[in-house]
Amino acid sequence: MTLSPEKLARDLDWNLLRTFVVLADAGSITRAAEELGLQQPSVSSALKRLEGHLGRQLIDRKPGRFALTEAGRLLYDEAVDITGAILRIATAIREVQQEVQGHVTIAIASHVVCPLLNEALGEFHTRHPAATLSIDVSASREALEKLLSRRVSFAICLVKDRNPKLEYRRLFREFFGLFCGPSHPLFGRKGLATTELVGQPAVSFVTDKMTDALRPVTLMRAAAGLEDRVIGSSANLEEVRRMIVAGLGIGPLPLHVVREDVAMGRLSRLPPYDDPPAIDVHVVWNPRARLNRAEASLLKGLLDKIDATPEADRIYT
Repeated sequence: MTLSPEKLARDLDWNLLRTFVVLADAGSITRAAEELGLQQPSVSSALKRLEGHLGRQLIDRKPGRFALTEAGRLLYDEAVDITGAILRIATAIREVQQEVQGHVTIAIASHVVCPLLNEALGEFHTRHPAATLSIDVSASREALEKLLSRRVSFAICLVKDRNPKLEYRRLFREFFGLFCGPSHPLFGRKGLATTELVGQPAVSFVTDKMTDALRPVTLMRAAAGLEDRVIGSSANLEEVRRMIVAGLGIGPLPLHVVREDVAMGRLSRLPPYDDPPAIDVHVVWNPRARLNRAEASLLKGLLDKIDATPEADRIYT
């Protein structure tokens, strides 16, 4: 079948593209229907209509299998750009106002504790009190996915592999250590050797994997001989901290974030004490996204503060 670009542009309902993007991200008809607030037959029908328009199968659906075909992968990349542009048309045509207004959505990893960021947010609010802000706490991988699909203004997160479609600037570097809570038998013990951690239960972040952004932390856990099976995990630092304090197991946390917890006796640092793994946290943005004035102002303000702050002052030991 020869696809006519003119006929496709004339006949295609862009809502089918939006449904397809949600379906591809969700990985199932059921989850996509829940996210869209539709019945499953409606989502299935939309997929069939889109495949009919294009004359190509877009998703290979079999029992236990849900995968984009080659045509589906190509369409997904284009559809993300198209749906993102349509959702932001209001930004392009909004009348320029003397007072900067608009909403900023930041996708942020939960363990980001950074005075530089706090200062940038405070200065932004002082300059533009009519602008609004929301912070979406996500796992780093999810934050980057939201950025690519233009659902957020920019992201602050960990980065393993750089996507050429995005721009990156290191915000700060932090270091991780292993900790236990008051009920743990190793709590408060001095002169511990790393060998005394062997076989102990572990809790950690969902990104603490050899293939993900916290790979150096995974290597630290492995070197300490902690149990391979992580019995509790979360994308949220506070929940990982809660599990450690509650005594579920030994887990990694950023040293500068939990300094007060250690001083107050809520957590106890465990070996290894030397050469803690370093993790970089980046500001990431999509250069192809059309930002509203508030988004552009906050992003520029944050990047300017990074440029004006020596790298040594952005390393939190």
